[in-house]
Amino acid sequence: MNNPEVADTPAAEVVVEGVPAAMALAPNAVGPTLGAELLLDPEARPGVESMRAGLLQAGPLAAAGVLANGASVVLTVALARLLSPHSYGVLNQLTGLYLILSMPGSAVVVAVVRRVTVWHEDGTGHLVRRWAGRVHRQCTLIVLVWAAVVFTGRHAVAVLLNQQSGIGIAAILTAAAFFVLLSLDRGLLQAHRAYRPLAANLLVEMGIRVVAVVVLVAAGYGPSGAAVGVLIGEVAAAAHARWASVRAWSGGRAPRLLDAGSWVAAVRPDRVLGGGQRSVRRTVVLDLAVASVSLSMVAVLQNIDVLVVGRDNPNHSGAYAAVSVTSKAIVFGAIVLGGYLLPEAAIRWRQGGHALRQLAVVLVLLAIPSALLLAVAVVAPEQILQLVFHHAYTSAADALAPLVLAMILLSVSVVLTMYLLAVGQRWVAMVLVAGAVVLTLAVLAVHGAPRATALVDLAVQAVVLLVTVCGFAIVHRVRRGRQVVGIT
Repeated sequence: MNNPEVADTPAAEVVVEGVPAAMALAPNAVGPTLGAELLLDPEARPGVESMRAGLLQAGPLAAAGVLANGASVVLTVALARLLSPHSYGVLNQLTGLYLILSMPGSAVVVAVVRRVTVWHEDGTGHLVRRWAGRVHRQCTLIVLVWAAVVFTGRHAVAVLLNQQSGIGIAAILTAAAFFVLLSLDRGLLQAHRAYRPLAANLLVEMGIRVVAVVVLVAAGYGPSGAAVGVLIGEVAAAAHARWASVRAWSGGRAPRLLDAGSWVAAVRPDRVLGGGQRSVRRTVVLDLAVASVSLSMVAVLQNIDVLVVGRDNPNHSGAYAAVSVTSKAIVFGAIVLGGYLLPEAAIRWRQGGHALRQLAVVLVLLAIPSALLLAVAVVAPEQILQLVFHHAYTSAADALAPLVLAMILLSVSVVLTMYLLAVGQRWVAMVLVAGAVVLTLAVLAVHGAPRATALVDLAVQAVVLLVTVCGFAIVHRVRRGRQVVGIT
């Protein structure tokens, strides 16, 4: 795309403005081929587990999230030095396409965990392996057809989007489809509570992506090479997740992924699953829809301020973007840790208990980096921005502390949202929709002033969290009341 405004933008500013999108490219989070029982402790009372055990379970996932997040920032800086400002602007457009089309992936994780948990609780857990294998093969065929279509029609799509090369377009669109496929197996890993293989999958995805992108861009293939590198990373991560989830659910046996008969059977009616398939599909589709809306609104709550500042106050867009990058990494950590909390809440709720101790584990793991980041933002905002970016990006330093606090509140809202979605509380989607609308109107009202934008962001995030916490407390009070009635 020949955009003179992008071409004339200083390289450093393009880097800073591109970091949030590049960080959003980091993986979501989201032992032993499919069909084993859920890994539950038969002696444990629902909702009761030591804090130490929870930290040991969630620790690998948290560490993998930190490493993946750091790698994505390093990748962003490396690409800024390898690409021209114009090429970097093209890559950001491709990144935007990826983010839009891969968003359903996180919703897939929620739907899969909910479906598998319900099956195990109603005594039909033996169908999980059959259902998962069938759905995965069907989705794989759809992804392959999608890839064939976009690569065949890449030139038409490139013209439509005013891009010079259709390869990058086709690669990034296919990568988004593979991410959604990958999310299916990540949901299965979460439902099996296989957190170490899940953490390994995050590292496989980001590690292969970083190497492939840097190698291809350094070889002179530009934004198209970067898009192909993202595709390579997603294909490798999807293959690894398939192997890991199949192995986990078969008790450690070697997976058989190339069984021709099973691929043929995947496109035929299944008599075993057919009886309840309609109700299953209805439940899965509803969970997908609600989770998609909720996570889309989280994205709006996280990023609408940057978009408005960039539109209404372009002179400070680079400086505010630097503040935004520094503030919002904590939200990604909350999403990754949601990969631990989601199955724990779903399983224990179905058992008649709760996952408040697991929620506490996640909040503790988030509290440590949040406290450090907030302390730095309050004590030395200009120094940290100058150290990480450049002295030219310190003009919005007074917005750093309120925006960090706003993103900490949003992180807690994200964690509670994952918990509530896991236990089937769909009203939280409406809270997030209302919050996203109010925040959009609020930041538009201050016309891109950095500190004022951060302050209204903080105010809206506080209200969203307050409403969510109140609803969360009511849900658990009702559950406790029902348990007392059942006991008496």
